[in-house]
Amino acid sequence: MSNTSAAATARAGIPRYKSWNGVSVFRQGFRPFFLAAGLSAAVLLAIWLLVLARVVELPYAVFTPVHWHAHEMIFGTLAAAVAGFLLTAIPNWTGRMPLQGWPLIGLFVLWLGGRLGMAFGNTIGAETAAVMDVSFLAVLLAVVVREIAAGRNWRNLPVVAALALLTAANATAHLEVLGFIDTYDLGMRGGIAVIALLIGLIGGRIIPSFTNNWLAKRDVAQRPRPFGRFDAVVLLLTVAALGAWTFTPAYDTTGFLLLAAGIGHALRIARWQGGRTWAEPLVWSLHAAYAWIPIGLLLLGLSYFWSVAPESAGLHALTAGAMGGMILAVMTRATLGHTGRTLTADRCTTIIYTLANIGAAARVAAALSPVGYDNLLMLAGAAWIAAFGLFSIRYGAILLSR
Repeated sequence: MSNTSAAATARAGIPRYKSWNGVSVFRQGFRPFFLAAGLSAAVLLAIWLLVLARVVELPYAVFTPVHWHAHEMIFGTLAAAVAGFLLTAIPNWTGRMPLQGWPLIGLFVLWLGGRLGMAFGNTIGAETAAVMDVSFLAVLLAVVVREIAAGRNWRNLPVVAALALLTAANATAHLEVLGFIDTYDLGMRGGIAVIALLIGLIGGRIIPSFTNNWLAKRDVAQRPRPFGRFDAVVLLLTVAALGAWTFTPAYDTTGFLLLAAGIGHALRIARWQGGRTWAEPLVWSLHAAYAWIPIGLLLLGLSYFWSVAPESAGLHALTAGAMGGMILAVMTRATLGHTGRTLTADRCTTIIYTLANIGAAARVAAALSPVGYDNLLMLAGAAWIAAFGLFSIRYGAILLSR
């Protein structure tokens, strides 16, 4: 394309989507993957609670039940939400046509195949299950690299790096189970670290931006501080802290780095004026989810020096709190915005956010409390299942509509 025609195309605006006469859920990238994230979160956790209660077993899975649960939350549910976000955001970053139709169906089938492989690995073979599972993130990475390179959108290369690391973490988890490497839980820790860093990177840009826009419409003078040098330092510190926790988790230095990163994120979110957004759940939900990042990092850091704060408290603050809360906040907002609906939360959406935070708080409390563990665990599970179940019902109707 000549420079003249390219400029004319830019002025005219690149069409958002090609026509698609097939099943409507494959018309836009966020539709199948957001729905999959919501349904899988509710269903997989329900199965996990039944496993804990010894009502059901996982006889065909290669992974142990605990590792199956952790893997499916990280590389199943969270990976689906990441895919839905990236397939929606990248066309906005690059100006290129989004993935839709048959290519989108193919990518979704890879995700679904990974879930089946994880459930029936002992039947089809552990190596086959590993290939089925890892192929989804590997192909998604190839799609993202192609789009970023074709659109010359070099500013978002850190997203490519994060997705590559997430793919590597998933492959590492399988190599550990297959016995090829002996790096205890490196893949799981790596997956959690990468997604936490993505929240720090992307959330640190969209939360102040959305908050600023909302406050500007209401003529509020005090606005969030934009991304600057302080944010960059906090992110670099977080890379060091989570990198140390992933690769050298046994050293006290790692604990100090986690504490420092937690303090940095606490100061960071304090600059975003979240307390002024309580009138709009679509905005405060983002702040509430991000607040679990400093809580999780601080609890992880404390676990090195204080037996009252076990590692599982920090882990679930990051996973159930920050990651679970953030994907709900982003999925609800993106679904409304990209289907032409008003960007405001109804009562059901507010309940979804509230249940998610109750579930996260109960799960962290269960790890910290010397009594009532089982009751808190069941409360956490019930609230999580209800939150994602309501999302699947309320927003599933939108995602499946034309």
